[in-house]
Amino acid sequence: MQFSTFQQDLNTWQGTSLIFGIFEEDLQNQLEKIDFIIDSNLLLEKINQKKFKGEKGKVLNFDFLDQKLQTLKIIGLGESKTINSNDIKNSLADVIRKCTDIDEKISILFPWELINSQEEIESFGECARLSAYKDNRFNSKRDNKKVLKEIEFLNLNKFRNINFNETEYICEGVELARRLVAAPPNSLTPLEMSEQASRIAKDHGLEIKILEKNDCEDLNMGAYLAVAKGSDLEPKFIHLTLKSKSPVKEKIALVGKGLTFDSGGYNLKVGASQIEMMKYDMGGSAAVLGAAKALGAIKPDGLEIHFIVAACENMINGSAVHPGDVIKASNGKTIEINNTDAEGRLTLADALTYASNLKPDSIIDLATLTGAIVVALGNDVAGFWTNDNSMAKDLKEASSQAGEALWQMPLQKSYKDGLKSHIADMKNTGPRPGGSITAALFLEEFFDSNIKWAHIDIAGTCWTDRSKGINPSGATGYGVKTLVQWIKNKQRDNK
Repeated sequence: MQFSTFQQDLNTWQGTSLIFGIFEEDLQNQLEKIDFIIDSNLLLEKINQKKFKGEKGKVLNFDFLDQKLQTLKIIGLGESKTINSNDIKNSLADVIRKCTDIDEKISILFPWELINSQEEIESFGECARLSAYKDNRFNSKRDNKKVLKEIEFLNLNKFRNINFNETEYICEGVELARRLVAAPPNSLTPLEMSEQASRIAKDHGLEIKILEKNDCEDLNMGAYLAVAKGSDLEPKFIHLTLKSKSPVKEKIALVGKGLTFDSGGYNLKVGASQIEMMKYDMGGSAAVLGAAKALGAIKPDGLEIHFIVAACENMINGSAVHPGDVIKASNGKTIEINNTDAEGRLTLADALTYASNLKPDSIIDLATLTGAIVVALGNDVAGFWTNDNSMAKDLKEASSQAGEALWQMPLQKSYKDGLKSHIADMKNTGPRPGGSITAALFLEEFFDSNIKWAHIDIAGTCWTDRSKGINPSGATGYGVKTLVQWIKNKQRDNK
């Protein structure tokens, strides 16, 4: 899908499908903007018949079979003095989602003169494209469906130099993350994930290293390999590197949990645990690879960025790790396995140690780590923990700019007592209360404490069962936009 802008006199526009935003006040004057397409007096009469006043979120649909303009969708924007861009985006997303199987090109005419920045206009483009996303890969009737190929913005005279290239790169990263998360586990295996990473490296000039099982054994990755033991599929440890052509001012590591399927192991997932949905337990790695794709195209200056994924399955066979086993991570810490379904933190233990050994200035890990975070924050907000106040501030700023809700959680040190083991350095789970906090405290044991670190638990946000805003039902691609924005802000601050 591509973006385009129509910068000529609006009266010369010729199109077949238009989305038109309108305020509550003075409908007649606003409708005159499109008088060259359709008689505004006639249109006002039809609008009044439907008792539409331009109320926020209300939508009117018109089909014109005997005119060049075939469809007109009017979105109510409410009162102009109370204009709220998030409300407008949600309304726009809902409308576009219903157009994707109908139109190949959609044009949008809103009162852009009231928008204050080019970044805000670009966010509308992002909203339009991501809300139009559909994953028809596994639908046998996909070839019979129309595909939205172009979104055109009208009357952007205030922003004549606008360029949607970066918006397209970010959307492509989010869409990749969505495809990875939504792919069934017999399609997205650890091998396939490594091949996806190789494609990113080839397309955007990143360095790539894929560590095989024997390589991980040489690095003493006992925690990661313990999880992988129960699967017939070989683990793949992925390391992508994006290097700046200009002198490097900061080194960053982004780590994603990469369980392509999580059965729970011998602590098998049953009942409400939704074992059939555990294909999305690699949502963290999807966000990291999606960010790699976007940033590989954007190519931020002055930064060296490492993207790390320990990909594997958590399955059950005669070799699978037992509840009660003691394993050793690559930093030498021993771990008593009291729950084989708390496997993600074990893979992250070795991934974080590996990242730490690269001597980065900061590490961010993303993981669908705990059901406890879903209980705490629901499905619209991810939780994060950090050992650095400035990093907390920067992540909050980036997530706000990206439109991905994020809430800081406490690293309550007293809860670490719940991870004590009688026979090993620690257990892999603590008591049920505060489960997302003890998970973060567990991860904190596996990197140099001098490194700035943040852990983002996206268990509630990487998947949704209902369409909302820019997110269709299914995989959301959560985390890509926040990571990219955080990196862009880093680039800005380092100039």
